[in-house]
Amino acid sequence: MSDHNETANRLAREREAVEKIYQAFSLQNPDLLDEAVTPDWQDIPLAPGQADGPQGLKPIIRSFIAAFPDVQIVIQDLMQLPGKIAVRAEITGTHQGTFMGMEATGKFVRIRLHEMHELNGERVTKTWHMEDWLGLFMQLGKSPSLF
Repeated sequence: MSDHNETANRLAREREAVEKIYQAFSLQNPDLLDEAVTPDWQDIPLAPGQADGPQGLKPIIRSFIAAFPDVQIVIQDLMQLPGKIAVRAEITGTHQGTFMGMEATGKFVRIRLHEMHELNGERVTKTWHMEDWLGLFMQLGKSPSLF
């Protein structure tokens, strides 16, 4: 196999792994994380109470799905180099259950998401992420109790 084909195959495998992270939400299947990330995957920063690795994110995905049962994550931009992928995406859903201690509002929301992923050729090893939580709170007209 030529170097070009090997690189193309690696890029395809890495892109598929990153896309599965978002599909875990949209398809309401947190176990897709097991195919997308390594067992020692680092999610930076961890959410309050989140454990390390894919097992730490699965309960968060389940609680997000419970609060926003129509959740969808759409990738708007994806930039890739071997071993690195940057994503700009949008999370949408209708707030129909308790989220971060906030009772359901019935409001449809859009949350901006920016992530940088590091990969090993097959799976994601590290993710740095930033979600627009302030924008979410403004859309809901609420904010969680922080203290």
